[in-house]
Amino acid sequence: MVKTPVFKGSCTAIVTPFYESGINYAKMKELIDFQYANGTSAIVVCGTTGENATLTQYEREELVDFVCRYNDGRMKIIAGVGSNDTQKALKNAKHSLQCGADGILMVTPYYNKTTQKGLIEHFTFVADRVDIPMILYNVPSRTGIGIKAETYEKLSEHPNINGVKEASGDLSLFTMTRALCGDDLHIWSGNDDNTVAMMSMGALGVISVASNIIPAAVAKLCELCLDGDFKSASQLYNKYAKLFSNLFIETNPIPVKTAMRLMGLDNGSLRLPLTEISSENEEILIATMRECSIVIKN
Repeated sequence: MVKTPVFKGSCTAIVTPFYESGINYAKMKELIDFQYANGTSAIVVCGTTGENATLTQYEREELVDFVCRYNDGRMKIIAGVGSNDTQKALKNAKHSLQCGADGILMVTPYYNKTTQKGLIEHFTFVADRVDIPMILYNVPSRTGIGIKAETYEKLSEHPNINGVKEASGDLSLFTMTRALCGDDLHIWSGNDDNTVAMMSMGALGVISVASNIIPAAVAKLCELCLDGDFKSASQLYNKYAKLFSNLFIETNPIPVKTAMRLMGLDNGSLRLPLTEISSENEEILIATMRECSIVIKN
């Protein structure tokens, strides 16, 4: 069975704009429109960058429903459903399907971790019970557990497991996974700084943090790679390489939400345990943004 990728190109792991006591849906509309106007192919809602860990279950469900309805088919919508509780992940996946999401993003279990056998059973349990394309999410720096290439090979056999957001930064893992799985498992870069390298070897795009602030540039970068113009893609990448790095000068999404505020895209406060960026790092971020010709309004 040929698996059609959920999307190709640039997918924004979108922030969640907060009021003091909830989600700012008026601002969320602005952010969705901003992404669509700048060529973004897809949006991940309720991901790491969206501070999913501090959303209540009610907020998560309301936000996924809102984004699917307001987007109205303009871009692909992928809902973060991951949990270290397999039953909770299943509940989130079923709700996302009901809302009309185009796919789900499911991270490896964190804290309680598991074995590679446990990973296979965790992902398969959900994929067996919800008919929606699943994108696995491998980010061991966050979760403390990584997916091995042989595990990817086994998971790629499932018709509902569409691909993976590969954010380990391990290019050897990526190349071995491509060799073992081929087109049975689509791969997207999970790190902006790996996009060109991974797309040159078969990745289909990036699930990006930077595209919250430079969506047109990230979309163009992916377009150039998909067209095979890696010389131009590398030139564009080099323009933003320092920004891609400094958007992680503190824990994501602290820097990117700060950058958005500086651009006039105010998105409210961060939720504890995340705190405001240090003054020293904010100055570094401002200088980097100016080097990239990003206008500072605030």
